[in-house]
Amino acid sequence: MTVPDANRTIDAIWRIESPKLIAGLTRMVGDIGVAEDLAHDAVVAALVQWPESGIPRNPGAWLMAIAKRRAIDRFRRDDALGRKNELIMRDLQAQHSGESEVDAVENEIDDDLLRLIFIACHPVLSVNARVALTLRLLGGLTTVEIARAFLVEEPTIAQRVVRAKRTLAEANVPFEVPGPSERVARLSPVLEVIYLIFNEGYSATGGEDLIRPALCVDALRLGRVLAQLAPEESEVHGLVALMEIQASRSKARVGSSGEPILLLEQDRGKWDHLAILRGLAALERAERLGGTLGPYALQAAIAANHARSRTAEETDWARIAALYDALAEVIPTPVVQLNRAVAIGMAYGPEAGLEIVDSLTSEPALRAYHLLPSVRGDLLEKLGRFSEAHGEFERAASLAQNARDRAFLLQRAAKCGTS
Repeated sequence: MTVPDANRTIDAIWRIESPKLIAGLTRMVGDIGVAEDLAHDAVVAALVQWPESGIPRNPGAWLMAIAKRRAIDRFRRDDALGRKNELIMRDLQAQHSGESEVDAVENEIDDDLLRLIFIACHPVLSVNARVALTLRLLGGLTTVEIARAFLVEEPTIAQRVVRAKRTLAEANVPFEVPGPSERVARLSPVLEVIYLIFNEGYSATGGEDLIRPALCVDALRLGRVLAQLAPEESEVHGLVALMEIQASRSKARVGSSGEPILLLEQDRGKWDHLAILRGLAALERAERLGGTLGPYALQAAIAANHARSRTAEETDWARIAALYDALAEVIPTPVVQLNRAVAIGMAYGPEAGLEIVDSLTSEPALRAYHLLPSVRGDLLEKLGRFSEAHGEFERAASLAQNARDRAFLLQRAAKCGTS
């Protein structure tokens, strides 16, 4: 194998194996920063050895074994960590007494990954820090890739990751799965982080591209992993369902010039129907677990209504409006109310939708939100109030951070200006 081929293979393996590797090492050494350093040491060893020896049968177990040896070497040089050295030595010896190294590694992976997910999304960290740390540790992304995805300077992302690790260490956050009594509360920020990553990919807040598919893929992968690790949590399946169904529209959401295409104008033949089936199956699992549907499952149910409609005309807007009513009861935020206004306007006429939107114009949370004047402009246009709609679309364009959104809104403003 040539060195470039080996490097590409190692990079792909790192994306798959690094979360498991860092999770297992964190359990043993009790420090995320040290665990990540050890994991990178193992990859450096792979870059040296694999071009000569070839890729091992189980690369993940090979990397873990090298990382543990590096840990032992490191702890031997530091008497203060002698106790941890002793524990790792005992762990290595156990692997060689009765079961293979590979089996021992694989038996611990699920618990370790779940612990790492909860610690990376711990409430002690800011939301931005949680996102950066999750993508770094669980997504296998470099700081350069994370910075590029979020249009942030690389040093900013690097600082967020370093500070997050320091904060976790200083707060002495235990590497454990929360108990049953606090798991639901702790699950909420985990789901929030995954959905934030997905949303930035699905509707980029800035830059020239409307969508960033790689972030959607990363979020979906994290969601699917979490669904395997926490199969009894309804909202986890609800989030996976929501992301699968929304992602299914990706190819139909962008025109040939990169411009956005609204949902009701999309070519539904371009929707990924396999992704829709996966999403509907995940939603069914969420519903089967019983109880009141949470916010992600309710949003997935709304998305499922669109997915099941063969044409825009077949959309059951009354059902979608009812689901938004239920969602507004669970999370009564201004953004949910704005989305509810759209559904009400489609189901019962633009006047009904506009009444809700007008009640939101003084909301501080929506003051700089470009979709508020955008939705208001759309409803005014449907009512034939073109001059007012023109002003709303222009205001929406001035607030939009994404270049594609801004251009699209200016086009709508121009159209109203000539009507």
